[in-house]
Amino acid sequence: MGAQKLTKKGLAILILIGIIFIAVIIIQSVFFTYGAINFFIRLFGLWGYLCLAIAAIMSPFLKEINRIFGRPFIKMHHIFAFSGLCLITLHPVFYAIYSKTASVFIPGFSSWYEFWLFAGRPALIILYIALIVILFRRKIKPWRIIHALMYLMLLFGFIHAILIGTDFAAKAIIVIFSVMFAGVIASFTVKRLQLYKNSIKKKSN
Repeated sequence: MGAQKLTKKGLAILILIGIIFIAVIIIQSVFFTYGAINFFIRLFGLWGYLCLAIAAIMSPFLKEINRIFGRPFIKMHHIFAFSGLCLITLHPVFYAIYSKTASVFIPGFSSWYEFWLFAGRPALIILYIALIVILFRRKIKPWRIIHALMYLMLLFGFIHAILIGTDFAAKAIIVIFSVMFAGVIASFTVKRLQLYKNSIKKKSN
């Protein structure tokens, strides 16, 4: 039993070390950015997306995480989600300060390409809709469906980063975030399958 606990603890530590390692790579990518505001614009965007993606990837496996690592590790899901929310919000805030315009919060609809180029803007709106739904989930019946908008937000954010993200010229960054996005797609698929199986069980009972 002691060895099993040690193995679980070791696995948890390895996962956290891996996340820290990715965070350090991101810092290296933006470290030589000219100007402090530019540095924080890019860092908050990348770190924010990373945290939200990790929270989304964890979502279908919360029961397993609780069984393997215990309740405290489930809190990591909420920590990553909250950290991602704060960081991804600061990303356009700092860009608005840098560009001296609030237009960075308004989605572009003049063309299909412009919409996806600035897809981070509707992504932020979707993020806050999902947050409000979570906070008032007891009053909103289909809150799980609306909460699934988080995956759409991550899709918008990823496309925005691919099209306009300065750091995505670096191979390490594009590999890391492509793998993270693939993990998000996989978690979305697993979550839908879980809900489908649960609905079948309820009908059969």
